[in-house]
Amino acid sequence: MTKLRLGVLASGTGSNLQSILDACAQGRIPAQVAVVISNLTSAKALDRAREAGVRAILLPHQLSPSREAYDEQLVSVLREHEVELVCLAGFMRLITPVLLRAFENRILNIHPALLPSFPGLHAVRQALKAGVKISGCTVHVVDEGTDTGPILVQAAVPVLEGDDEESLAARILAQEHRCYPWALRLWAEGRVALEGRRVRIATARGDPTRQILSPALQGEQP
Repeated sequence: MTKLRLGVLASGTGSNLQSILDACAQGRIPAQVAVVISNLTSAKALDRAREAGVRAILLPHQLSPSREAYDEQLVSVLREHEVELVCLAGFMRLITPVLLRAFENRILNIHPALLPSFPGLHAVRQALKAGVKISGCTVHVVDEGTDTGPILVQAAVPVLEGDDEESLAARILAQEHRCYPWALRLWAEGRVALEGRRVRIATARGDPTRQILSPALQGEQP
């Protein structure tokens, strides 16, 4: 089977990148990371890429006259490395239609909330402030909105009494590390079909008896 060529854009520590690199190396997904690009010199993601033997490219955004010009550079590098699917992994840049058109419906992102709730920055903080009992993470296809694209994979994480932003974010991040490789496996195996705003997963089976309650019920139900 031909391996799907991934291009990962990251600005930070690269923990989601690492989960993708590990899954590729272990053969859990039929894909390979062809290139990792960061806009920041401080991004540990570049070090993770180099340690895995993956091409790591620093592309500082400060040198570009506009967001569009920067995205033109991104497109050029991604095409140079024959990337088929772009993965945003903590990429702290708003991408423009330049990149969206070049890889239409072929850009994924992971967000630390159950979209469409709490899009944008500080999603965990938003969830805690709203008082929700269940939060989580979402892998979605990127469109021109802010975290508004079709949803591919989600994981629910109960909000516990005493949770603060740090503790809840840590448990959500652990699920992100599971969800992103799983989403990429579904994509690489050709099991994903977009129908408008809905993502259809071929051969996916649901269990109608499954449920998540937070707080968990104990003893007799009310």
